Amino acid sequence: MARSGDWITPRLNGRPWFEKPPLTYWLTATGRLVHLPDEWAARLPEALISVAFLVFFYFTIAREFSPRLALTATSILATSAGWLAYSFAALTDLPMSAALGAAMLISVYDKEYDKRRGLLAGALLGLAILGKGFVPVVLFAPVLWIARGKWLSTLAGAAVVTAPWFVLCWMRNGSAFWDDFFWKQHIARFLSPSLEHAQPFWYYVPVLLGGLFPWTPLAALLARRQLYSDIRLRMLALWLLYGLVFFSVARNKLPGYLLPLLPGMAILLAAAWESAPFKAWWLVACALLLIALPTVAAILPGALVTGLSRTPVSFVPSGLVFIAAALVVYWLAEKQKPEAAFLAVAVAAGLGVAYLKYTTFPALDTAASARGFWRSHRAAVATACLDSVKGTNINRTWQYGLDYYADREVPYCQDTGSVHGPRIAMRGLLVMEPDELK
Repeated sequence: MARSGDWITPRLNGRPWFEKPPLTYWLTATGRLVHLPDEWAARLPEALISVAFLVFFYFTIAREFSPRLALTATSILATSAGWLAYSFAALTDLPMSAALGAAMLISVYDKEYDKRRGLLAGALLGLAILGKGFVPVVLFAPVLWIARGKWLSTLAGAAVVTAPWFVLCWMRNGSAFWDDFFWKQHIARFLSPSLEHAQPFWYYVPVLLGGLFPWTPLAALLARRQLYSDIRLRMLALWLLYGLVFFSVARNKLPGYLLPLLPGMAILLAAAWESAPFKAWWLVACALLLIALPTVAAILPGALVTGLSRTPVSFVPSGLVFIAAALVVYWLAEKQKPEAAFLAVAVAAGLGVAYLKYTTFPALDTAASARGFWRSHRAAVATACLDSVKGTNINRTWQYGLDYYADREVPYCQDTGSVHGPRIAMRGLLVMEPDELK
C-alpha cells in the first residue's frame, strides 16, 4: 500500500488478499510512510492503540464504578498475559478488540449517551469491523439491545466508517472479494474445519485461564453469587458467556479470538476481588503463580517449534524469587492496604514479563523465528527456493516471514524447476539444505 498508493485492495506478493479487512494494513503502511524503521512500522501502532485503550478503559470504569475498581481492572488487563502478548504483535486482534471495547464502554456505561455519542460508538464499531470483519457485529449485537433507542445512530456511525471501503473494494475486485472475504473467511471459518484451525469445543476454557495469567486464581471468585447482585455485573457476565459460547461453537479456533473478552473479564475479576473475603490470600495465590515464569521461559522456544507435548519440562528454581513478592503482598494486606498489595502483584507481574521477554525472545529469534533464520542466511535466501518435505509445504507463517524479510516472494522449488542452489525445508525447525550437503 505504501509503495503503490492503492489503499483499497490488500495484496500479498502483488496479488489481491481478502483474508482480513485493511485496518492493520493501513496502520503499517502509515508507519512506512512516516519512515518508522523496519518492524516498528508494524508494531508501534499496535502498542499505542493498547495504551490509548487502557487509558480510556480506566476513566470510563472510574466514572461508572469507582476509581479504585478502575485501577484494579486496568491493572489486571494491562498485565494479563493475553493482552500483553497481542500489544506488540502486528496482528489484527488488538485494534479490533480495542475499538470494539471502546464502542461497548460508550454504549453501556456512558450516562450522557446521546445521538452524538451513539455516532461515536458506531464509528468505533466500524473501526472494529475494518479491523477483523463482521465478528464485532455479532459480539456487539446484545449491546444494541441494551442501548435500544440509540441503535439507529450507532449503526449509522458504523456504516459511515465501513461502507466506503467495502463498496470501493467490491467495485474494484468484483465477486472475488465477497466470495473470499465473506463466504470463505467468515461462513466457512465458522462452520468448516478446512482452514486448519479446528479445535474441540472446550478449547477456549484453558486459553482464557492462561490469558488471564497471573490473575487466573481470581477466576474462582466468579462462582460467588453475591457478585451478581449488581445488574451491571450480571449483564456483563451474561455477555462474556455469550461471547465464549459463540467462539466455542465455531469450528476454527485461535487464541487471539478471545482477546475482545479480556476487558470485560478484567472488570468482573476486579469487582469479584473487591467484594471477596480473604482478599490477601487471593493476591498471594496470584503472586505465587509467577514462580512458573522462569520454567515457562525455559520451555517456550521448544514448545513453539516442536509442540508442548514433545518439549521436556523441568522446574527452574530461580522462580522461587517470586516468593518474596508473595510475602510483600501478604504484609501489605495485613497492614490493611489491599490496594497497595494489589499493585505489588501488578508490579511483580510487569517485572516477570520483562524477565520473560529479555530471557526468551533471543532464543525465540534463533530457534522459532523467520527473522533469525533470515539474518543468519541472508545471502543464501536471496537465491533460495522453498522445498516440500513428504508433500507438506512449509508453514505459511514461516513462508510469509521469509517473504517479508527477503522483500520478495520466495518461490517453491517445484514451481521454479530448481534442482541446484539453496533449498529451504521444514523439519521441525527451518533448516537450510544446499545440494552439496544432501
